[in-house]
Amino acid sequence: MEAPHWEEGRFCLPVRVYYEDSDAGGIVYYANYLKYAERGRTEMLRDLGVNQSALKSESGLIFAVSECQIRYRLPARLDDLLQVKTRVAGVGAARIEMLQEIWRDGDLLCEIGVRVVSLKNTEMGAGPPLRMPGPLRALLTGTMEDGKAV
Repeated sequence: MEAPHWEEGRFCLPVRVYYEDSDAGGIVYYANYLKYAERGRTEMLRDLGVNQSALKSESGLIFAVSECQIRYRLPARLDDLLQVKTRVAGVGAARIEMLQEIWRDGDLLCEIGVRVVSLKNTEMGAGPPLRMPGPLRALLTGTMEDGKAV
């Protein structure tokens, strides 16, 4: 399996479909595409040097999905090797717009639009919106402008 990499301004994460991801017929359960997308976003941030645990402990900032739209085109199946492709489409003071696609052997299986918001971590859980630090916003914006920041 190939390593995660950047390609045309998108972070590409290979994901294998396991038995636990599929139904008895070997078709991936629809909600698992959202799990693959979450892995893609998390690994993209990690590749950019963003440690979410450190971000939480140092600045009290956590991320949460506030909106998600998904369009299924073709099914993924047991043992498929998928490519989860993630790109930053927009960055605001306390939000990130991301477009994600899941591919298999040149076939687009699904498209996902996600809005992630940055929130203040409180003892009770997620609190009000919290501005992302300027360097983090610049890093994410850089992925849109340069194809890959850093």
